[in-house]
Amino acid sequence: MTKPRFTNIAEALTAQAMQQPRGTALIIPERGGASANWTDQRYSYAELNRLSDHLALGLARKGIKPGTRVALMVPPSLEFFALFFALFKAGCVPVLIDPGIGLKPLKACLGEARPSVFIGITRAQVARLVLGWARESIKQVITVGPRPFWRGLRLDDVLAAGQLAASEEAVLPEVAANDAAAILFTSGSTGIPKGVVYRHRHFSAQVELIRDTYGMQPGEIDLPTFPPFALFDPALGMTTVVPPMDFTRPASVDPAMLVSLIERYQVTNLFGSPALMNTLTRHLQAENIQLRGVKRMLSAGAPVHPIVIERVHQAIDDEADIHTPYGATECLPLATISGRELIGELSAGNRSGKGICVGRALAANQVRVIEITDQVIESLESSNSVEPGLIGELCVFGPTVTDTYWHREAQTKLAKMRDRDGNTWHRMGDLGWIDDQGRIWFCGRKSERVQTGQGTLFTECVEGPVNALKGVYRSALVGVGAAGSQRPVMVVEPEPDVNSRSERQALRSAVANRLSSEPATEIVRDVLLHKSLPVDIRHNAKIRRSQLAEWAEKTLK
Repeated sequence: MTKPRFTNIAEALTAQAMQQPRGTALIIPERGGASANWTDQRYSYAELNRLSDHLALGLARKGIKPGTRVALMVPPSLEFFALFFALFKAGCVPVLIDPGIGLKPLKACLGEARPSVFIGITRAQVARLVLGWARESIKQVITVGPRPFWRGLRLDDVLAAGQLAASEEAVLPEVAANDAAAILFTSGSTGIPKGVVYRHRHFSAQVELIRDTYGMQPGEIDLPTFPPFALFDPALGMTTVVPPMDFTRPASVDPAMLVSLIERYQVTNLFGSPALMNTLTRHLQAENIQLRGVKRMLSAGAPVHPIVIERVHQAIDDEADIHTPYGATECLPLATISGRELIGELSAGNRSGKGICVGRALAANQVRVIEITDQVIESLESSNSVEPGLIGELCVFGPTVTDTYWHREAQTKLAKMRDRDGNTWHRMGDLGWIDDQGRIWFCGRKSERVQTGQGTLFTECVEGPVNALKGVYRSALVGVGAAGSQRPVMVVEPEPDVNSRSERQALRSAVANRLSSEPATEIVRDVLLHKSLPVDIRHNAKIRRSQLAEWAEKTLK
């Protein structure tokens, strides 16, 4: 990968405003009289860039200095995009926390990040006051919409101050590539949410990697159903169509609404969680819908079931494809694979217990597989690499690898290693192996491996064969008891049409027979059916196995 063209990702927005000032940056659709009819508000690159300039200058005029941590709780909208780029231009550090993470974790994350400024819509400001979010650290508030109890600044106040500053030819501060750019909290699906410190160089590298890997071009139309990904669109010169949906519940999206938007705005790119893709593709298959003009779909955040990929291919043009980038908040993207490569032999590998193939590492990244340990490893040289083809922990070094968690030294030590050149390597916390063609196979989270008295089981290697059975919607391997002597339990969520007692019993027997037919899984003898497996809020796809293990233990007693 070449050196990023921009130090600050906001510079990419400015460049687009110069190259295509009248080009459409944002489309905010609203339903018309009929369900398939849309009206919309549109904003050009010049308008978005000018608005973010004025807001950045206004923040400075209101005393918000470079380096200030700013909690941002504004849903996808013109204000969301303008504020995010304004914060970058002003050298501030936005704190991004998924509001769907839950009230208690949300409060804990804000207490940990200690922002001194809180920018949010009216509802977020009311919640902040009632629930006491970051009460000790917040010194200034800015409200998008009506101010509760007339407290703090309005966004219009900031904008007016910025417009005045612009007329006086005020200048924005410069930022360095290594300056902190944002704090992004992980979902906490397999542990506590942690604030990942992004530097400006990380965002710039991500834009370059995503553009070059997937061949994204200025002028394309994107329908992002995961707000953080949408922030790359202006930097890539793409038009963002903001869908009217609950972004905290992607699996519950109205698929007919998405299809209508795709057709109305001639969408070329779609990003969605595996759960959303499952909902969408079931609808496409049931209604025999073809998505003409869509060039690519991207799905990340959790493994994508081969059946979902097959349904995508039935609905898109032959030259189009779905891609499943692999990575983590701490390093994204690490690897990628196209759906057309994945279907066939590689999907058969998943169904036979090899794990899930997540593709080859991007050329900019280096990947190693080391022996599994829950202990701190200070240097790469002190780690032990596993033999080719064996399962170990995946570790990566590359331009998007972050180097620290915000105020979590213990977690940083567990997740990071340094090599002899001083480079930071990230321990993914994921287990996997690399085949003889350089492809990475994901076998599950390290914290979720099941350590029995007869050996260790890896979640994706056991679940793959089970998920391939007819009637299984999804499954989860969990361990009951202490590590080293855990009792392996397979928990299955049936397809919605598996209703009767006899059908459920037949499904349980089929799962038990499948497990007993393979030497690697024959020790899994307990099979439980669950109405709806608990999943993470952000992607609606990562199964909360620790919570499920507690349920399984109670059920088996």
